[in-house]
Amino acid sequence: MFRVRIASLFLVLCSLCLGYTQVAAAAKAAPAVIAESSSSQAKLNINSADELALQDYMIGIGAAKAKAIVKYREENGPFSSVDDLLEVKGIGVKTLEKSRDKLTVE
Repeated sequence: MFRVRIASLFLVLCSLCLGYTQVAAAAKAAPAVIAESSSSQAKLNINSADELALQDYMIGIGAAKAKAIVKYREENGPFSSVDDLLEVKGIGVKTLEKSRDKLTVE
C-alpha cells in the first residue's frame, strides 16, 4: 500500500515537471513579434504575429478572425500597411480603428 502511494506521488511529480518544461520550452521558442515605437509603446508587427498575439493585441479579434488574418498573409504575402487588414474578410474600419495604434508593419 505504501509503495502504491509513493509510486502515485512520483508519477504526479514527473507529470508536473514534464508539463513545466514543455511550457518553458514553448515560451523560449516563441518569436518576438512586438516592436518598440519611438514613443516607447509596444506595437504588434502584423507580418510576424501568430494567431494568439493577434487576439491579445487587437480589440474585437477572436480566434476565427485571427486565423483569417494569418491565412490571408500566408496566401497573399506580407502586409505593406496596417490598412491592408481591411482586405481580410471580417475586418472592417471600426474593428481596425480600435487597434490601429497598437499595430505596425515591418
